[in-house]
Amino acid sequence: MAMRWAAFLDRVKERGEYESTEEAERAARTVLALLGAHLLGEARAELAARLPEELALVLLNPLRAYEPLSPERFVRATAAWIEGATEQTAAWDVGAVLSAAADAAGEELTRRILFQLPAGYDLLFGHPERL
Repeated sequence: MAMRWAAFLDRVKERGEYESTEEAERAARTVLALLGAHLLGEARAELAARLPEELALVLLNPLRAYEPLSPERFVRATAAWIEGATEQTAAWDVGAVLSAAADAAGEELTRRILFQLPAGYDLLFGHPERL
């Protein structure tokens, strides 16, 4: 079942220690758009089904990554998309959003998502080597 919009953004807001829901939403939209460009097939569709509809549509955007980004490049790309962000703040944004997405996904789906991504994303999802 999909996580509700307010519940997802509250989780991102809390983890990212954002002052406003708008900041949490900006981070969620940016990070999930980049993540969606890296995921394929069933895992992507299943994650979308567990996210609030507004964010599922962002994740399912048809843009595709030319090549999978390393975790470091993923964070740099996030920083480039968020006005005023630095790599440090973008790493915080990525961690807040991806850990909330992992909660929505559950362990089994998160494991399959991590299998599609380059090594090191487990840390961004808040699941270091545990899965």
